[in-house]
Amino acid sequence: MILTIFTMLGSLALLMFGMKSMSEALQKMAGPQLRHALGAMTSNRFTGLLTGAIVTASVQSSTATTVMTVSFVNAGLLTLAQAISVIMGANIGTTLTAWIMALGASFDISIVSYVSFFIGIIMIYMKKHRYIGDFLFGLGLLILGLTTLRLTGQAMDLGHNENVLSFFKSFDMHSYWTIFTFLFLGGILTFCVQSSAAVMAITMLLCGSGAMPISMGIALVLGENIGTTITSNLAALSANTQARRAALAHMFFNVFGVIWILVVFYWFVDGIEWMVQRVGGGVMHQDMNSLPKETYLTFVLAAFHTGFNVINATILIWFIPQIEKFVCWVIKPKKMDEEEDFRLHFITAGFMKTPELSVLEAHKEIQAFSNRMQRMFGMVQELLDRSSSERSKEKNNEADFNKLYARIEKYEGISDNMEFEIAKYLESVSDAHLSDDTKGKIRAMLREISELESIGDACFNMARTINRKYSKREDHFIEKQYSDLHKMMELIDQALTQMNKLMGGRKEAYDVNLTFDIENNINNCRNQLRAQNIVDVNNHLYTYAEGTIFIDLVNECEKLGDYVVNVVEARMGTRQREA
Repeated sequence: MILTIFTMLGSLALLMFGMKSMSEALQKMAGPQLRHALGAMTSNRFTGLLTGAIVTASVQSSTATTVMTVSFVNAGLLTLAQAISVIMGANIGTTLTAWIMALGASFDISIVSYVSFFIGIIMIYMKKHRYIGDFLFGLGLLILGLTTLRLTGQAMDLGHNENVLSFFKSFDMHSYWTIFTFLFLGGILTFCVQSSAAVMAITMLLCGSGAMPISMGIALVLGENIGTTITSNLAALSANTQARRAALAHMFFNVFGVIWILVVFYWFVDGIEWMVQRVGGGVMHQDMNSLPKETYLTFVLAAFHTGFNVINATILIWFIPQIEKFVCWVIKPKKMDEEEDFRLHFITAGFMKTPELSVLEAHKEIQAFSNRMQRMFGMVQELLDRSSSERSKEKNNEADFNKLYARIEKYEGISDNMEFEIAKYLESVSDAHLSDDTKGKIRAMLREISELESIGDACFNMARTINRKYSKREDHFIEKQYSDLHKMMELIDQALTQMNKLMGGRKEAYDVNLTFDIENNINNCRNQLRAQNIVDVNNHLYTYAEGTIFIDLVNECEKLGDYVVNVVEARMGTRQREA
């Protein structure tokens, strides 16, 4: 008995690992194309539904599709309405898994697994086609797991096990309490193993052996549909508001379907059995009742799973705007100013992440990092204005100055934390099996965040210099110095604007010479101001101490411009120039 139990658990593990391998291999093969497909093919609710169904049928995992969709919403690549339609389609696409299980439980297809292993290992050693090999190996493991599970179920002969039969007979098949009990059990099991496919396989084994009535098996399937939504909601816990709304919409879709199906439960089950007998009999040219009970009931379960999700999607696809309003009403945006508190907005601790998806999230996070650094520089410009002799005379200016300086200091801490957290995330991604292209992207991103953190340091250095000048009171710049510094800072702001334009768009469409031209202007301006500063000090326009503070700010601006160029070169994939 112990050997049989471990054989069954091992076959379920093969099934789950095979599906995971197939999903990851297909996502790696698709790469950025999968992201572009989800964005391009979701122009309306119907194409979104179709896209979700096709992608899920391809990757053999609704969890993978929903987690990807939540991540894309988090990254701003999909709208909430688009995500809802894709998730609806994912619920339909995942029913293909049940049909594969039904075929695997009904016929001996073990030869397919060995053929997949043989061809797959050849492809793996051919580096050009290794992802196809990974997919075939995953397919082989899936089919081998199904075959082993079927043989183990036959060996256990649960249909003649008195203890098992008496357990299920203790429940009233015509009571809704029984349906609720098994629905709850299906949800709990799916939540625990994080795989509706594994629970579906167990359900088919129990029903196919004759141990469990079909109504109880269908109740388990309904529970699986709710349990599988837990994964996407867990993935969205650390995500932004829109991503959490998308995950809630997934749960709403399945819970709504379970509610209406319970109202017509027994009539619907009878209708599915009638359909399987009529349609299945016509396709197979024989009476379905003449088939073995194992074959017949597994097809009933697969047909119910498909019929339930198709009808549910057909009903709810017309109410996507209303679902969107509902989830927006339930999940309100946070009132706190997220810019003033450190939190990664796009990198999430979700499940089933692939390197392509992880790199996408990291890139969006770096883009947010870049925008934040330009805002920080804007605060430095405002701080310089508040340090002028005219502004210092204003009422409450000192309090406002100190408050602004504290914000800049806080931003400097945020930039340090962002560099550390993004670098740690990229290092964890680099531990996976990566393509050369993805390795190159990660190296470039590590360089980008290092240079962005240096921009934050430069901004804070300038703020400290301004604060030191302001605290002395007597070392005010003359109007000409303020004018020259503003001229220099305007060039820096132009450079930061171009940098953020690159970070938020496609590098193929960016003219890197724009950044280099601004950098040349910054260097020329720095040289002119250095020379002019010596002349002005000699002419006693201001003191040597004031001139030193002035040149410190000019030099820090020039360094900041160099860091901007380094970020641009890292993003464009060009070699770093010497400053």
